[in-house]
Amino acid sequence: MIRKRIAQISRGVRLVLMVLKGLVSTSHPMLVTLIATRRCNLSCGYCNEYDEVSKPVPLDAMFERVDSLARLGTAIVTISGGEPLLQPGLDQIVRRIRRHGIIATVITNGYLLTERRINELNDAGLDYLQISIDNVKPDDVSMKSLKVLDQKLVLLSRLARFSTNVNCVIGGGIKNPEDALVVAERARKLGLSVSVGVIHDGEGQARPLTEQEQRVYTSIRGAGGRSFAILNRFQDKSAAGEPNDWRCRAGARYFYVDEFGLVHWCSQQRGYPAAPLQTYSTGDIRREYLTEKSCAPYCTIACVHRASTLDNWRDRQTLRKRLGVAAQVSDDGGAELGT
Repeated sequence: MIRKRIAQISRGVRLVLMVLKGLVSTSHPMLVTLIATRRCNLSCGYCNEYDEVSKPVPLDAMFERVDSLARLGTAIVTISGGEPLLQPGLDQIVRRIRRHGIIATVITNGYLLTERRINELNDAGLDYLQISIDNVKPDDVSMKSLKVLDQKLVLLSRLARFSTNVNCVIGGGIKNPEDALVVAERARKLGLSVSVGVIHDGEGQARPLTEQEQRVYTSIRGAGGRSFAILNRFQDKSAAGEPNDWRCRAGARYFYVDEFGLVHWCSQQRGYPAAPLQTYSTGDIRREYLTEKSCAPYCTIACVHRASTLDNWRDRQTLRKRLGVAAQVSDDGGAELGT
């Protein structure tokens, strides 16, 4: 309990320092998703981020990518997939992240969590872990059910020194929205933080929730309490299918590094800039920071919103991505080719 409390205080201090650094400088990434393997042990009906055959990214390559992110001054690295627990060296990757003073996060379906894996992540210095649970009982849309994962949550509540968040999912074909209330109640009873996520379509865009889904979403959001997704207020409009007015800093304050080590705006906009992380520079970050994204108004990608929050009040975006070139936006709303 003492070690868990010390870890909690340490996380809090580092988060404050991260925010202060983000307010002072806009030239470094706040949050990066790093893919450790594309393979997943599940095949959820709404997911487009996995396959069943890929091997884990070699550890040497993962270490090089972590080092490149440290060179860019990255504040938080989230290990994802696929299913990151299929990466046997996950704890070594987390340890490499923490060695650079970067906050380390893992997003998992939780199936492969064991007492041994939790203790390995404790020893590696993991800061946060998130599990999305979609229903009470598994069905043909999702196997990420409370019935299967409840004992994993018990293990986490008892052993984990890192902060654990349970993300309840709404939309995307989930058959029983009311299940999210049961999941949230159980997680809170175990002392775990709770968030609610709105599932996007295949391009990361919002799908308006049904009236029943809206009620469940509002109930979970209204319950308050500790939440890993405290910066998810944008989802109120996404849940209603309304546009958000914000400045997406994908490619700069947030970006997504795929299994081949290429940088993309996010998981749902893979293909640009598709540049090697090894050569990604502050010049690339500045360009993408100033680039307006046409997909932004209806975007539901929470990690991008979180990482962009500090910059919504400053630096008007004067570039637009158009047909593979950057277009300079003039004051009268027209466009001129830029560099």
